[in-house]
Amino acid sequence: MVLAAELARLREKSGKSLSDLAADTTYDRTYLHKLETGVKLGSPDVMEALDKAHDTGEHLVDLWELARNDVFRDKYKRFMELEQQATVRYEYAVGAVPGLLQTERYARAVLALSFPGEEQGLEEQVAARMGRQKLLHGEDVPHFRAVLDESVLRRPMRDKVAWTQQLGHLLTVADQPRVTLQVLPFSAGLHHLMGTSLTILWLPDGKSAAYTETNVNGELFEDPTEVERLKLSYDLLRDFALSPQKSVEVIQETMEDNPS
Repeated sequence: MVLAAELARLREKSGKSLSDLAADTTYDRTYLHKLETGVKLGSPDVMEALDKAHDTGEHLVDLWELARNDVFRDKYKRFMELEQQATVRYEYAVGAVPGLLQTERYARAVLALSFPGEEQGLEEQVAARMGRQKLLHGEDVPHFRAVLDESVLRRPMRDKVAWTQQLGHLLTVADQPRVTLQVLPFSAGLHHLMGTSLTILWLPDGKSAAYTETNVNGELFEDPTEVERLKLSYDLLRDFALSPQKSVEVIQETMEDNPS
């Protein structure tokens, strides 16, 4: 891995030991060793600390971004390229909180189901997912609307404290000026997207793309006819969702029903 080799090269060039670097960054020497040997991918935070220690600007952060992309499947990489460009983003989530709205503890609990006993793979996926959340922060943030199926709120984490934190995070995100959250109640009944999560991206050139995902696979659509079909499904579904204000109240009530 290029990132791991560069970490080792920079430390060797500096003449510092792992213990010295641990003192400079407050990260454990064992953890830093795992980064240099490629056992762990790390996170943007540790790369920022190491960039500062080596006075390398954002060099390591940029390399981490490239390494993170290698974690994802090829089809999903194309989706990630498009989501970086999107000016408007709509999502429908079923079963679990969408990745951009997950806390780290929630993300780790969800991803652990796909990586049982694989610590390295799990940590890489968690770091990559947390890194993607910068899409909702900073300048040029897309207009983001997420419709959460009620099943998202009715399937709590076993860790009540972590679940309360996740619900609180949803409320915090809902307060952002370019974010709208809505809840689709069970009373909405049957609909075309049952069992399928959907993301629709509006791009600067006027085109759109859609990505559907189940618990076993995902599919990217760029054909205009297919994208328009999924847009219609989303619009019909959204018509039955609770208002943003009522949705926030439902999330707050869910928190109150889950004393930690």
